[in-house]
Amino acid sequence: MAPVSKSAPIPVPVSSASTNTFKRPSSKLLLLGAGLVAFAFFDMIRRGLFTSRCGLRGSISQGQNSRGLATHFTLPSGDKIPSVALGVWKAGRGEVGAAVKAALKAGYRHIDDAWIYGNEAEVGQAIKSSDVKREDLWLTSKLWNTFHAPEDVEPALDDSLKKLQTDYLDLYLIHWPIAFPKTPKKGVPYLKELTADPYPTWKKLEELVDKGKIRNIGISNFNIPRIENLTANPLKYQPAVNQVELNFFNPQADLLAWSKENGLLLEAYSPLGSSEKVKEAMNVPVVKEIAKKLGITPAQVYTSWAVQRGTVVLPKSVHEKRIIENLQITEIPQDLFETLEAEASAHPPSRAVNPSKGWGLDFDVFDDGVQPTL
Repeated sequence: MAPVSKSAPIPVPVSSASTNTFKRPSSKLLLLGAGLVAFAFFDMIRRGLFTSRCGLRGSISQGQNSRGLATHFTLPSGDKIPSVALGVWKAGRGEVGAAVKAALKAGYRHIDDAWIYGNEAEVGQAIKSSDVKREDLWLTSKLWNTFHAPEDVEPALDDSLKKLQTDYLDLYLIHWPIAFPKTPKKGVPYLKELTADPYPTWKKLEELVDKGKIRNIGISNFNIPRIENLTANPLKYQPAVNQVELNFFNPQADLLAWSKENGLLLEAYSPLGSSEKVKEAMNVPVVKEIAKKLGITPAQVYTSWAVQRGTVVLPKSVHEKRIIENLQITEIPQDLFETLEAEASAHPPSRAVNPSKGWGLDFDVFDDGVQPTL
């Protein structure tokens, strides 16, 4: 057969009883090939095989409920994280177990806990006594500041696993971008080296993913410079999520936009503005107006808004009625959504949680212009 010139179309074989010649591919075959290439490309993005310019994975996909809002978001690993979780921060002993049982009965399949909350054992027992299968439940915990040294990470995780009565966590977060000395030392509120460079901690977390003790790893309370500081390293696994304070009083629109651009899912804690601001949050005029128009409660406006913004929302309560209420999210019409977004950004941001002074730090952990150095 004569050689094919570089400009000629690539031939494809066509089997036939009467001929052994080659023909140009049909338009249907070309469309099929293009479709397969596109599918492969987007599947690689879904599985996290392409990275953005800051080193983070590609876009976040989601499923929807009958009311138009995401029921879950798909992480780079392919795992699907439910969009609404029961947060158990400040849920005390003797009440957190009942709250978890009520949540699971109501349909929650996502529980957000942390070692420092001191309630993992009761949460674990409540889950164990339920009829919800482990594989149907998303369970998150967090590495406390005292355990950032690589040799301390796995024992801390094992302690959480034991208390929660599980062999693995769906998600394990670095709770704060601050490393404490394991033994308190006067005049040494934090370890400068591990605080400035969390990569050694992260590498240990990656090892625990490979061991099967963790399915996904992420961060919490990291601002953009701290995220970029971490992802500048040759990470094997990129942060799956960043859990931060997000609410009407502190909407963090810039962080949200940056995270979406870079394929990093945000989780919103204190969605009602913390316990100190709940009463004020329930009486914001624009929120009350939207609630009235949609026939929902102000709390449901906030949780719906959070998910509609593209974040996982972590409302917390130990009261069964409110636990049920917080799970019922509804899509907000676009004009009302934009009005709420504008109102949230129209006032100076007010953060409910900032432990910098209480920890004796010589900098604000949330200050974008301050990055601790060695």
